[in-house]
Amino acid sequence: MNMIEYITLPWEVLGIGALWLILMAFFVALPCSQMGSFLILRRMALTGDAISHSVFPGVVIAFYITGDLASPWLIIGAGLAGLASTVFIELIHKWTRVKQDAATGISFTALFALGVLLMELLLGKNVDLDLECVLHGRLGLLLEDDRVALFGQMVPAPVLVMAGVALVTMVLLFFFYRVMMLSSFDADLAASYGYRPAVIHYGMMFVVSFIVVAAFQAVGAILVIALLILPGAAAYLCSYRLKVMLLIAALHSLLSAVGGLYLHVWFNSNMAASVVVSGGVLFVLAWLLGPVDGVLWKWLKEDVATPEESSD
Repeated sequence: MNMIEYITLPWEVLGIGALWLILMAFFVALPCSQMGSFLILRRMALTGDAISHSVFPGVVIAFYITGDLASPWLIIGAGLAGLASTVFIELIHKWTRVKQDAATGISFTALFALGVLLMELLLGKNVDLDLECVLHGRLGLLLEDDRVALFGQMVPAPVLVMAGVALVTMVLLFFFYRVMMLSSFDADLAASYGYRPAVIHYGMMFVVSFIVVAAFQAVGAILVIALLILPGAAAYLCSYRLKVMLLIAALHSLLSAVGGLYLHVWFNSNMAASVVVSGGVLFVLAWLLGPVDGVLWKWLKEDVATPEESSD
């Protein structure tokens, strides 16, 4: 098989389904990348980890009450659980001698374990709430989902849902960019302008919880952590400017989705995991070639500076 055949293989195998998989992966990764960038600036990347695990008990309780996996109460319950996780972390950090990283670890492990326990106690072991799906997602099964007619095309319903989540996230980011930027770099400065850092913090955590809830059905509670961290971390190595960093994170999301599709088809691998592996490769490239903190650029700068120093 030559190079052209490798490139066209996903489209030959999946047809228009390849486009839906790319769009779904992109719409999942895009909001994660934007909010994850702010989490990295705030040195709170592990908080995304805590939220992605702590939504599980909220999902279990909401499913126990409604008995419907498609119920919007699952999103509400999971969002409240994610917000509770954030409050729990802050309480441990502020009212004990435990540092924030340890408080984060306590929160997500305890709440995720609580979710597993509640699933067995409330729902039993023979219930249509697949723990494997919660952990690893079902992105590869997207083409089997119900479809909705849109502009003459039958679009998988989850693609439209995640497109809506991505749109809402970008609109919120547009209107609250200044507030989020100020509070991320200098909370005291934000307070001097009349903003309330605590309100901003919990508002951001609620949005992150909302995104995680929407995303984990596609990529799972574990892999959504990578989508919250990888794009922002790669962008952080490439620019000092926040707006440019957010654009690079969005581009990282798109390239991860495309690369994930090819890995999925070439190796018959899990689609969600393939997207994350593709994003990991892009992070390594940013680590090596990033113009701000790339290893190669550092080496070149040192190499250029050495002759000047020796001439002095």
